[in-house]
Amino acid sequence: MSGVLREERANGISALAGFTVAVTADRRRDELTALLAGRGARVVVAPALRAVPLAGDVQLRAATQAVLDRWPDVVIAMTGIGLRGWVEAAEGWGWGEALRSRLDRTYLVASGPKASGLLRAAGLAEHWAPGSEDSTDLVDHLRWRGLAGRTVAVQLHGEPLPDLCEQLREAGADVIEVTVHRWAAPVDPAPLRRLVDLVAGRLVDAVAFTNAQATQALLRAAGDDRDAVLDALREDILAACTSPLTAAPLRRYGVPVVAPSRSGLGALVRAISDALPPRARTVQVAGKEVTLRGYAAIVDGELRPMAPAPMAVLRALARAPGRVLARRALLSELPRGADEHAVEMAVARLRAGLGDASLVQTVVKRGYRLAVDT
Repeated sequence: MSGVLREERANGISALAGFTVAVTADRRRDELTALLAGRGARVVVAPALRAVPLAGDVQLRAATQAVLDRWPDVVIAMTGIGLRGWVEAAEGWGWGEALRSRLDRTYLVASGPKASGLLRAAGLAEHWAPGSEDSTDLVDHLRWRGLAGRTVAVQLHGEPLPDLCEQLREAGADVIEVTVHRWAAPVDPAPLRRLVDLVAGRLVDAVAFTNAQATQALLRAAGDDRDAVLDALREDILAACTSPLTAAPLRRYGVPVVAPSRSGLGALVRAISDALPPRARTVQVAGKEVTLRGYAAIVDGELRPMAPAPMAVLRALARAPGRVLARRALLSELPRGADEHAVEMAVARLRAGLGDASLVQTVVKRGYRLAVDT
């Protein structure tokens, strides 16, 4: 049937079929996109930031020299790729062997399971790693070991982590901050600006964040639409983060966040797959089961994608099943500038999209309603 995506009945509808998920990652975005698409999602790619290596940076060189001179008691690797980049930068200055020696002979802590795995892949072994990426566990462990008078080097990836570093200093540690990469705006800002419009218009179902800085970058890009973006994330759009550390900035804004207990892209995709389907509304209409997902309806097991206007009308009718909604009420659900003729066109397209015109009834001189079962 034209316009209908049929799923294998044996497998049912894919977990994310009909949903649109935005990806804000730059690094590993292709891998994350493939995982989401593999579960049926429509993916919008809009990198919020890009990582710029600092191999020739004066501050990184100075921080590395401080680590070599002062023999830190503890080195915290916030990201495995960042620590690997640090070693590579040191090798470029002729300090690679000396830095590796320091890392081998100090108490090396990974920020979480993800960083731990990448450290091992780089030939380094951590002495301890928390079970999650919550920095509170990390600080509590180091306090238990004793921080007073100790030197702690914190390898950062991107923007500073003032809360973490301040907690270490308050416990008596001398902290060396080693920033291996800095975050810069994406080369092409257009996809991020488009994502702001999609989120503010509630035209995506979830936004995936793989680092805390991306959340701030999205809000900076929003500008005057910042409140609209935050309201959408609080109310209708799922915010999904790889870890509690990534989720922290959004939670400070009162945004409910889904974050898997174990870090990693696979765990993130599973968390999104578990969270989105239960948010879909299902109504019984003229003997058929109709489930509303982001850009599609599932009608008796068939996924039927539709344009935004007919989906907006369907959502409005489903919020008040069986009630008659006037054209004026439906007009408010459509994009600005639409008129009552646009409502009629949207209803016509909705009936065609559902595959059964009888599901949406016209009540003469009053408006439209779903033919819900009594």
